[in-house]
Amino acid sequence: MRAAVLHEIGQDKLEVLDDVEAVGFGPGKVRIRVRATGLCHSDLSAMAGVLPQPAPFVPGHEGAGEILEVGDGVGHLKPGDRVVVCWLPACGVCPACRRGQTELCLAGFMNAGTPNFRRPGGDVFGFAGTGTFTEEVVVDAGCAVPIPDDVPFDIAALIGCGVTTGLGAALNTADVEAGSSVAVIGCGGVGVSAIQGARLRGAAEIVAVDPVASRREAALTFGATRAVSPDELADVKQQVTGGEGFDYVFEVVGRSATARTAYDTTRRGGTLVVVGAGAMDDFLQLNMFELFFDEKRILPSMYGGGDVLRSYERTIALWRAGRVDLDGLITHRVPLSEINEALDQMRTGAALRTCVEI
Repeated sequence: MRAAVLHEIGQDKLEVLDDVEAVGFGPGKVRIRVRATGLCHSDLSAMAGVLPQPAPFVPGHEGAGEILEVGDGVGHLKPGDRVVVCWLPACGVCPACRRGQTELCLAGFMNAGTPNFRRPGGDVFGFAGTGTFTEEVVVDAGCAVPIPDDVPFDIAALIGCGVTTGLGAALNTADVEAGSSVAVIGCGGVGVSAIQGARLRGAAEIVAVDPVASRREAALTFGATRAVSPDELADVKQQVTGGEGFDYVFEVVGRSATARTAYDTTRRGGTLVVVGAGAMDDFLQLNMFELFFDEKRILPSMYGGGDVLRSYERTIALWRAGRVDLDGLITHRVPLSEINEALDQMRTGAALRTCVEI
């Protein structure tokens, strides 16, 4: 079958091959025919080595498709079922799951070191234990979440990661209050979803911050009240908050420098939500006095900071009701053969989300 493979960490181009085989099918597993996958910045981060991932590997973790085959012991799925790929399934029995923090379950990461694919030259891994830049993938049954028939595959793919992460950061982690002031630093697909979450909660001011003009323009259509470049952030902080700082600031880039800016832009007693996935050797520096004196809450948000399956259901309900715009997030649709061009568009900020139709 066809799949896009990164041979070595640090390369910026994928090779679309037709000699890849999905492996690992057996009890408790399902084989999925991938129909659509979104391009997420985390895929670029894994390719660059910012996020740990063994190579060679098939990127992609934001996919949707149809069940082709189910292994022994899988009773809730059958061939033909439409599903979204959940890259971080909950085991239901670990301490995190028992506390209701299923987004912190580590069971899904246990599969990240097991190859999902094979080529004549050897094993190939799947990013985050999945790997959706391919025609077929074998995953644990818990990674395949059924979706209603009225949800298109491209929309379902976005729900699998970016939308759930961004909406959840505003709705679950921050629990944005009505009438509050919000700034979102980094306005790709996840950042724009955080903007929509803040709008749903009734934030009075939502400032979108991004260096790319097209992203700033898009953010205004998704609910931002203002959109500025990073150089204009200090001025808009003065205009909107009288210099005090915003009630909530979302960092959706994953860099310590941006997180430091976000901290400085948050008012005393306000909330900084760290959504971006950064590198293990990139350290955020805060002094002990400011931590004590400013009393700012620093809240990391992993996969939307809430029960993932419930978040999927909530997003579908909001989309059906017209309360969130998911269709508008997909600014480009390409076949698998054009995936490198799509990755370049993501690097330059030309696309909010690109859907690869497979």
